[in-house]
Amino acid sequence: MTNSTTNEPEPSDSLKTFGLIHKAFRKRAGLTQEEFAGLVRYHPSTVASIEQGRRFPTREYVERAEAVLDAFGVLRAAAKYATRDPGLASWFRKWADLEEQAISLYTYECRVLPGLLQTDAYARAVIWSVPQRPTDEQVEQRVAARFARQELLSTSRGRPTTFSFIVEQSVLERHTGGEDVTRGLIDHLLGLNDRHWNVEIQLMPLRQPVHAGLDGPMHLLETPENEWLAYAEGQKTGHLISDRQAISVLQQRYAKMRSQALTPDDTMSLLQQMRGAL
Repeated sequence: MTNSTTNEPEPSDSLKTFGLIHKAFRKRAGLTQEEFAGLVRYHPSTVASIEQGRRFPTREYVERAEAVLDAFGVLRAAAKYATRDPGLASWFRKWADLEEQAISLYTYECRVLPGLLQTDAYARAVIWSVPQRPTDEQVEQRVAARFARQELLSTSRGRPTTFSFIVEQSVLERHTGGEDVTRGLIDHLLGLNDRHWNVEIQLMPLRQPVHAGLDGPMHLLETPENEWLAYAEGQKTGHLISDRQAISVLQQRYAKMRSQALTPDDTMSLLQQMRGAL
């Protein structure tokens, strides 16, 4: 199953509209963002991002907001039309929809750090590096879309997703965006490890004579019905894989890579060494 049309993001104001509605109800309740954040048990920065249209409101967030703000079902209805599509390549949108419901997500990357782990500065550096250079508006859309997806990492969701990331050490050694960007990126990864029990990060060392992932990046996903799907992406194309035999092969490769990569603890130690060397 393929989905490979244009990679231009479709412009949409749905997230901004939801944010404005949310802000109106919050102000109606006489609450600051900080006060409201405490009541819904989310970080104030998350509330601010949602009201600015930069983050996708999860179902759990919407339900908590409805209860706190007594919004008459308006937020729930508006959330149905909120979409993370702006800034996402067209071939990736189906996978992004599946990600939201997944109970497990496995990712191997050898090109760039996965979007779910990126910082703002790193995301912009990646986007600006690849010709043709997008407009400022397109950059903002793509960065906003990546940060909206990062809500999936939250441990406060009703059923937190379990994540496994295997990333080539060379991705960080490349210093995309410069040393300051890399320094901030490593700090972010170390912080993620401390804050998210559901996220496991492993670096594949620079020297690995036997490597099960030489065919390229891969994404594996487990649905709530315990079915597995896979996704592969190349230059301006994406491919959603549902064939069970093909998925079995990819699962075998991923399992082998987990044994070949550094352990999560050794990965954190290496990240600290790399951070100290910058």
